[in-house]
Amino acid sequence: MARNKYPEETVGRILDAAMCLFREKGFERTTIQDIVDQLDVTKGAVYHHFKSKEDILNAAIDRESEPLMRLLVEIRDDPRMTGLEKMQALFEASMEGPQLPLSAEVAIAPDPVRNSRFLGMQYQSIINEVAPQFVEPIIREGMADGTIRTEYPQEMAEVILMLANLWVSPAFRLTDAEEMRRRMDYYVELLHLMGLDVQPGRIAGMLEEFRDGYERNLQEKGERA
Repeated sequence: MARNKYPEETVGRILDAAMCLFREKGFERTTIQDIVDQLDVTKGAVYHHFKSKEDILNAAIDRESEPLMRLLVEIRDDPRMTGLEKMQALFEASMEGPQLPLSAEVAIAPDPVRNSRFLGMQYQSIINEVAPQFVEPIIREGMADGTIRTEYPQEMAEVILMLANLWVSPAFRLTDAEEMRRRMDYYVELLHLMGLDVQPGRIAGMLEEFRDGYERNLQEKGERA
């Protein structure tokens, strides 16, 4: 069999087909065979590029996040801002990112055991990429210019991200609006103790909108856990 001369095109087609199915049927009900059936490729071709559905979803989110990542680089490297100003700009930009809307659309079941692989990939991304490449350098810059006070820049970066992505997020454990709001309020309180001034009302509004869409999509796709 001839080798695929256009692997990037194949990857793009796989991601496009998978996301259409994830949005239509939900992540849980979509199978690799469903994706294969949408494409003129073999199952082996899909597995050549991706080990699992979780890998496909993660790659799709990465693809959608490319403009955000470019913006985060610009914020990190902007010489006009202090470390604290960069942290606040980072929060604002991240809240506008695609991860929350995509998670709501594909309706991953809020079960950390059932979706341990996907959550594990998020954890690895935080520890190996986002924290050391973006948040920690900004914290260290804030330490140097006196706008951020801490003796633990690596740990601070990891805690901020892990709480935001794995604890505050309704995708980790679906809750009612009141519990989610209390969790978010405490997260904001912790950020203020760290000296980071964020806007709790805006964050709360975005998370509540995400939660409502997430729950609605779970119901529509019959995937309520």
